Amino acid sequence: MKHFFSLFSLLFISLLQSTPNSAQSPAAAPAAPGPTNLTAILEKASQFATFIRLLQTTKVADQIDTQLDTSNQGLTIFAPTDNAFSNLKPGTLNSFTDEQKVELIQFHVVPSFFSPSQFQTVSNPLRTQAGGSEGAFPLNVTANGSQVNITTGVTDATLANSVYSDNQLAVYQVDQVLLPLSFFQTPPPAPAPVKSKKATSSPDSSSGTDDGSPSDSSGENCLSKNQFFAFISSIVLVLLALS
Repeated sequence: MKHFFSLFSLLFISLLQSTPNSAQSPAAAPAAPGPTNLTAILEKASQFATFIRLLQTTKVADQIDTQLDTSNQGLTIFAPTDNAFSNLKPGTLNSFTDEQKVELIQFHVVPSFFSPSQFQTVSNPLRTQAGGSEGAFPLNVTANGSQVNITTGVTDATLANSVYSDNQLAVYQVDQVLLPLSFFQTPPPAPAPVKSKKATSSPDSSSGTDDGSPSDSSGENCLSKNQFFAFISSIVLVLLALS
């Protein structure tokens, strides 16, 4: 009997020692999600290499990430594919200045969040981040059923599909690069300077001596006629005297 209790005690102790202590420790909390990174989203989706390069070289990607991390303002990105950039006329991108390249990428960013259904009732024109608060680079979005079209005055693009959405950032694939109309408009000529009116007459102009007009020579003409008649009269008197 004692042997039986001894054996039972050993089995009980072994069971306690083999019980995993993991149940006593709390489960690890899930890692907090990191900040939104637009280029990482596009890299994961692939086929946006040119757009990613321009986002990075113009520093617009940093601006977007900062906006998403520091404010509650939503953003909508229209991301052209590599094929869309290939469809541009050769030399188009190289013809733009560095400032225009920044405006070009900002032209693909709308400072509001739009879900696909919200395009059905959107108010045009949409203000983009290009041109600042003045809204100098607007675009129009129209929806016909499930098809969403974007027009800029130069480009007619179609929204292909949704790449990413988290209720703050929406990224949509578009089949054309959105070109601003202002890039291809001739700026109006600068207004001519207004000439100040200056007096053309001198203080002595009333006398008629300095304004270039002919002076009155009637007195001289009269004097010449009197001399002529006096000369004729003297000749007549001489002839009468001789006769």
